[in-house]
Amino acid sequence: MTKKHVLGVSNLILTVLIGFFSAQLSAQNQSSNFKSGNNFWQKVQFGGGLGLSFGNRYTDISVSPSAIYNVNEYFAVGLGAQYTYVKQKDLYNSNLYGGSLITLFNPIPEIQLSAELEQLRVNVKGIGDNDGFSNNFWNTGLFLGAGYRSGNVTIGARYNVLHDDNKSAYSDAFMPFVRFYF
Repeated sequence: MTKKHVLGVSNLILTVLIGFFSAQLSAQNQSSNFKSGNNFWQKVQFGGGLGLSFGNRYTDISVSPSAIYNVNEYFAVGLGAQYTYVKQKDLYNSNLYGGSLITLFNPIPEIQLSAELEQLRVNVKGIGDNDGFSNNFWNTGLFLGAGYRSGNVTIGARYNVLHDDNKSAYSDAFMPFVRFYF
């Protein structure tokens, strides 16, 4: 990674964090205008994803719950968790687990922009002819995305600006997504 790339990524992370904390301060200021009660939970939405993929001697099972707090009609922040099991018969099996910080921005109701900072622990163990091989590492991803939103569903794509072809939990930096929050 070049010094210029690291500086650009650092600036991007700083911008996302400033936006996150600005929203938190705004939410705290707005909450002082509300009467005490259940207003917090009325602004919380739960969602996530389940993934199953089966192929020729291949299995991929994923569970990723998340929750967001709607600061206002334009901005939401939240947390997510993830667990994924992948097995390629006679080659390897892997377990990925971790969490993420999620920021969503809706400039208009139909468009959703997102930033997600994800930290995953990756454990890969070789089997069969690869017995004895193992690779364990932490993977950090910063996903920037955009999608079309209709009701509780958003369909779009995200891009991992920290993707490293040589050491990554994902084979590609670009990923389509379907996001649900209820």
